[in-house]
Amino acid sequence: MSIRNGRDERDHEDEGEAMADELEQRLKTYEGRPAAVSGAGKDPVNAPMIRHWCEAMGDTNPAYSGPDAIAPPTMLQAWTMGGLSGHTDRSSAYDELLTLLDEAGCTSVVATDCEQEYIRPLRPGDEITFDAVIESVSPRKTTKLGTGHFVTTRMDIRVGPDLAGTHRFRILKYAPASARQRQPDQAPRRPRPVINRDNAGFWEGVREHRLLIQRCTACGTLRHPWLPGCNTCGHPEWDTVEASGTGTVHSYVVMHHPPFPAFDPPYAVGLIELTEGVRMISNVTGVPYDKVRIGMPVRLEFREYDEELVLPVFRVEEGLYGKGSHEEGSHARR
Repeated sequence: MSIRNGRDERDHEDEGEAMADELEQRLKTYEGRPAAVSGAGKDPVNAPMIRHWCEAMGDTNPAYSGPDAIAPPTMLQAWTMGGLSGHTDRSSAYDELLTLLDEAGCTSVVATDCEQEYIRPLRPGDEITFDAVIESVSPRKTTKLGTGHFVTTRMDIRVGPDLAGTHRFRILKYAPASARQRQPDQAPRRPRPVINRDNAGFWEGVREHRLLIQRCTACGTLRHPWLPGCNTCGHPEWDTVEASGTGTVHSYVVMHHPPFPAFDPPYAVGLIELTEGVRMISNVTGVPYDKVRIGMPVRLEFREYDEELVLPVFRVEEGLYGKGSHEEGSHARR
């Protein structure tokens, strides 16, 4: 009986592997197929959108204002967005690919990262066109969220015949890992931050319970998040100052959906304006999520989530419920 059960299990595994191989072969046929063709920006590059972007980002670079203004390079994708009404240039291939993954059980999706390359600056009045292609579909990958496939699209953005930049966007379409796949005493781990050569110093400071802010050694401008050069004067050299740890809630959202492993919604995520003048995003703690208010004073603390992960969060001190500058200020919900 045990011999037959063993054979049945092997036969089942072989059948599952064969189906996975067949799926991967079908997915590969979508590589190189268009995701959008002859798309057009709904608005020309324009000064009001540039101004709103710079105000939201706290970017005061003089290159983005005045008669010879250019658009911030990181706005590249913004000029291609379809808004609530969407675009009509999307091809059927991308939808077919997502449907195929849905049918294979990969019903969940999460955006993982994007990459941009800037070829020429965009200026007010430029009319944007774009094409997008399904650049790659990965083999089956197992992640902490579940098992699935990474799908990368590449968008080429043009002004007339000239390539202005490229935007690569990557998602993971996956089958969520069930609770049965985890050990009974194993709680899901909080996602790890993406550490690269530009921000490694920041995360080294966090591990030492120090919140370090970059400072341009040429003009003295403080900046966060960390960047390879100054967004005010363009100087590449910098040093750091340690934040005092005090600040206020500049804005916030309450996260309700979608739920992710290791997170327990609803919870408040704040845009914190530090006393030093820079802003950063982090959790707001110390009060119920529905008591967070714009203008609330907060203080930095470091929270250890496991033996590897330390994150800066901001705690509202006791007695400050509702004492922000907007007593009954509304908040965004997601």
